[in-house]
Amino acid sequence: MRSARFQTLVAQQPDNELFRFSLAQALLDEGRPADAIPHLEVCAAKKADWMVARILLGKALLALGRRDQARTRLEEALRLAIEQHHEDPEAELRALLADLSA
Repeated sequence: MRSARFQTLVAQQPDNELFRFSLAQALLDEGRPADAIPHLEVCAAKKADWMVARILLGKALLALGRRDQARTRLEEALRLAIEQHHEDPEAELRALLADLSA
């Protein structure tokens, strides 16, 4: 399990948001969105402009059926995608948000 390696790194350096992000990605790949959420929340809190952390956080929340919380994070990510001129993530986020509104 890839997450075990990153869990060790996070335990050694809990303030390192890159280790937390890598751990969250590994947890998501392992189908463990609930375990990934706290790490993604730390990442989003540490960097106000970290779009990808918010996208993954929104998707993890969606996977758990937490639609209102997911919508908030996905809207934040969309704002960042627009501000940062990331067209592909913007399109993906618009589609996700449209599905939430349907």
